[in-house]
Amino acid sequence: MAIKIYTKTGDLGNTSLIGGTKVPKSHLRIESYGTVDELNSYIGLLNDHLTDAHNKNYLKEVQDRLFTIGSSLACDPDKEPMMKIPDLKETDIVSLEQEMDAMNKDLQPMRNFILPGGHVAVSTAHIARCVCRRAERLCVSLREHDLFVEPLVIKYLNRLSDYLFVLSRHIAHLLNVAEIAWKPRNS
Repeated sequence: MAIKIYTKTGDLGNTSLIGGTKVPKSHLRIESYGTVDELNSYIGLLNDHLTDAHNKNYLKEVQDRLFTIGSSLACDPDKEPMMKIPDLKETDIVSLEQEMDAMNKDLQPMRNFILPGGHVAVSTAHIARCVCRRAERLCVSLREHDLFVEPLVIKYLNRLSDYLFVLSRHIAHLLNVAEIAWKPRNS
């Protein structure tokens, strides 16, 4: 028998963290992992627009890490040590940095700010970058409100947004699409 996706337990505006703790759906922790989920969805959309195998495969790894981050954020921090929540590793951050370094070898140095656009894949990478920055800000806000967030989560999201920016430029390069330089109005 198939499991029903609806439970009706959230109809009054509350939900449960992993571990059973009930919180309002407006809780900052719910907002943070919901935004990570949104980011993961945009990365899936971005991946659907790509054709090169390397970036497609790497984005699947990023999606896996985002599920790890979402699991960590969705867990009651007081109960997490007793649970088997996957963890993020410093090597995940190093991997993002190595990917950026490799892509940057193919790119011309930036001489202007770059506007999102030129191809749907480039624009989607920029949307993912913006959502990633929002997820990062929400996680920083958790910390500022003395709600536990694994420090590597914030570091990973910070680096991931940088990676998504470089990826947007690299996608344009691979597709032979001109970057759109921002030219401020002088009047």
